[in-house]
Amino acid sequence: MTQILIVDDQDDIRAGIRTMLLLDPSLVVAGDLSDGLQVVPFVRDHPVDLVLMDIRMPGIDGVEATRRIRKEHPPEKMRVIVLTTFDQDDIVLAALRAGANGFLSKTVSPAELVAGITEVVGGGGALSAAATAALIGHMTDSPPPVIDQELLRRFGALTPRERDVVVLVASGLSNDEIAAQMSVSPFTVKTHAVRAMTKVGARDRAQLVSFTFRAGLYP
Repeated sequence: MTQILIVDDQDDIRAGIRTMLLLDPSLVVAGDLSDGLQVVPFVRDHPVDLVLMDIRMPGIDGVEATRRIRKEHPPEKMRVIVLTTFDQDDIVLAALRAGANGFLSKTVSPAELVAGITEVVGGGGALSAAATAALIGHMTDSPPPVIDQELLRRFGALTPRERDVVVLVASGLSNDEIAAQMSVSPFTVKTHAVRAMTKVGARDRAQLVSFTFRAGLYP
């Protein structure tokens, strides 16, 4: 069973998320909070596997709450998905840098929410299409970064197939879209992506995209 904490300052949003999570009986709501300041005390006293975190809240925002979680709970022990109606690149980057494992819009369908949670709990990362576009937009609009030679060395350990998948991931394509383009199964794409993340030390798909750009491997 996956214990989930819902954090959002709007009662109707929290109630709606609770309803969506009923789609999967393995997802259990451990609690729901309306204030970012309540998050760290709650997770100290309750077993929580994943936090669904709003951005705009009273007290402290979701980015700061995520940052405080990470001071006590590493990503492999407690996962964080940021839920918001905003997809600006500065918010996406701030959330990821604070230690978020995924970034989903509040407009996702129940099935997409459950799929995102399943992906993140399984060790992957969920990044909505809009959030991916925001992240890629920031990378491509900014001046080319100085190539991180250590990251470039890590990418050198990838097989040609893994490298192809990584570049397509960094282009913002989903596993299904990559599978169609490469004429392989989505499972094969996911396998290559996971192996690539392991080799380069990326904690999730979002960080893999960031590493790809920092290594100078532009799509």
